[in-house]
Amino acid sequence: MALPSADSTIERMAAKIPKWDEVLWPTIRAMRELGGSANIGEIAEKVIEQENFTPEQQAVMHGDGPQSEIEYRLAWARTHLKNVGALENSARGVWALTEFGRTATEAETVQADKNWRKTYFEEYRQNRTDEPGLPEDDEPTWEDELLECLLKMEPEAFERLAQRLLREAGFRNVEVTERTGDGGIDGMGVYRLSLVSFPTYFQCKRYKGTVGAGAVRDFRGAMTGRGEKGLIITTGSFSAQAREEATRDGAPPIDLVDGDDLCQLLRDHGLGVRVTRREVCDVEVDSEFFLAV
Repeated sequence: MALPSADSTIERMAAKIPKWDEVLWPTIRAMRELGGSANIGEIAEKVIEQENFTPEQQAVMHGDGPQSEIEYRLAWARTHLKNVGALENSARGVWALTEFGRTATEAETVQADKNWRKTYFEEYRQNRTDEPGLPEDDEPTWEDELLECLLKMEPEAFERLAQRLLREAGFRNVEVTERTGDGGIDGMGVYRLSLVSFPTYFQCKRYKGTVGAGAVRDFRGAMTGRGEKGLIITTGSFSAQAREEATRDGAPPIDLVDGDDLCQLLRDHGLGVRVTRREVCDVEVDSEFFLAV
């Protein structure tokens, strides 16, 4: 009997992931539990936790990545929830519930989306001036361009970049290990906090995809007998199980830097990213905002 191909396995797993319109309400529920506002990563983590998505489902990429299929469908859900007035987002990528989002029932949320889509497509058929595009926060960004550059780097070059980034962030004596016999450890550095220093071991994972709990356990095992501070840096993302494993009680904690975090760190330290600041701004106080909080 022929074994199933990798593509067919991925297709079956993708079919088990709820469609974007099926995660409208889970997104609202997650936002409410998070206190009414959250960034994209926090929303995804909470929905994954509440809906009990398996590591296999989290590992399914949308196309060639780097975004997972779950993240892609959640992006569509956020866009539609904004369209119906249940969510709003700031320029810094923080999403927040509106009054409607805080009070609407599941049935009211679903119906509001149906009504909006009906109106939109009626206008689209009449005007034919534009086409349904990508979800709002799925439009190509500087972060997408940066991640593509990072993915094209040679492994050794990516490790050198991580070494420099750690130095810029305040680590001392940062070294990259030899590529053979490192036990999964790519390097180490010393971080000094006031009068106390912490030897920290790091691992670099330059690929598209989701890092699972197994990778965190393996890295912690490689650290045994060497130190208790670890850091995993990836261009991809971490599964919910990986994040739980990283902070598991009774085990040395592992700090995790995913692709989004890495982009922000590179921007903050001016490594391969130039920021042009403009001082021109218009400021207007929205008094109704404070009444609706």
